Amino acid sequence: MTHTHWHLATRCIHVEGHADALGSPHTPLYDTTTFRFPDTQALCEVAEGRRRGYFYSRYGSNPTIHSLEARLASLEEADGALAFASGMAAISATLLAHARNGIVCIGEIYGGTRALLQNQLASLGLPVTEVAAGNTTALDNALQAGARLVYLETPANPTLEIIDIAAVAETAHQHGARVVVDSTFATPVNQQPLVLGADLVIHSATKYLGGHSDLTGGVVAGAAVLLEPIDAWRRNLGQTIAPETAHLLSRSLATLDVRVARHNASALTIAQAMKAHPRVRQVLYPGLPEFPGHAVAARQMRGFGGMLTLAVDGDATATSAVADRFGLFALAVSLGGVESLVSQPALTSHRSLDPATRAARGIGDNLLRLSIGLESPDDLLTDLNQALAIL
Repeated sequence: MTHTHWHLATRCIHVEGHADALGSPHTPLYDTTTFRFPDTQALCEVAEGRRRGYFYSRYGSNPTIHSLEARLASLEEADGALAFASGMAAISATLLAHARNGIVCIGEIYGGTRALLQNQLASLGLPVTEVAAGNTTALDNALQAGARLVYLETPANPTLEIIDIAAVAETAHQHGARVVVDSTFATPVNQQPLVLGADLVIHSATKYLGGHSDLTGGVVAGAAVLLEPIDAWRRNLGQTIAPETAHLLSRSLATLDVRVARHNASALTIAQAMKAHPRVRQVLYPGLPEFPGHAVAARQMRGFGGMLTLAVDGDATATSAVADRFGLFALAVSLGGVESLVSQPALTSHRSLDPATRAARGIGDNLLRLSIGLESPDDLLTDLNQALAIL
């Protein structure tokens, strides 16, 4: 039985891109920058792709990196995958490779991605059109105007907004455009955008794929013909993941399925409990039936993720006071680790936006974004209740 028939949980552990000569069940760390050859002919054959082998780690040509990428590709059911030094490295290389004719950005996205679009890419003359989620007319108009790359994030940060990947892909493909999905919040366990019709999928591996808040990485997966120009940008911008980080990330992938299942279950438990809290105005979580995107999420996701956002009954100062009272929840940026985190998006991921713009996007000063870790949900609820008691 080949690995294509294995369940995702099995592929998290057993897919390897390199067979170890000494029998190790997992690819060892090849902590080397270069590889020696017996002669010039062999070097040229490997460099030109005529013989399997490894050449130079900065190019991603390293057994440890290759093994990681084989597993990542398998998890997304992709032709291949490229591992990067960070999620932003994966995003920037992808956009530089495929956005020459313009980008249509749908819905809310990570603040770092927005800064890249509005500042660096705009300075290079790459046109960016922002379209509200669900506005099919605006999407169609932007594509008719010539844009050939659609970029979206679902679930989105920090509103957990859900976008129908299959519907967007159908519209984009009618115009000959490609669709790129940042699926960091979902992970391949909960959502596979390529199966739903997207052309490329991106993850910040720093989050759930790494899962332990001890590495920084990124990945883009998809068809080989689309990865080739991205790989050229990765190579020449020096964005390739280090072998040491690739080895650590491979370790983390082995437990991805069981970790995400726990994140899903605990987040749903906490979201349901917070609905009844007198100091919580709204709970944003795709797993709640009343959440605006619940029906689409239930159709395209296998689980609803470990992220949820609370709109608390207070202003910016009161919300910060709640954040400061947490004990188990660490006041910190990032997400997806074994430990639970809390952040105030208006002061962290979206602080670069002016208050009016944040408000228009549904990112109020009273939002608290929670990354639900692997602790007991009962203990997390106790911490939430004591923190909210200040209101």
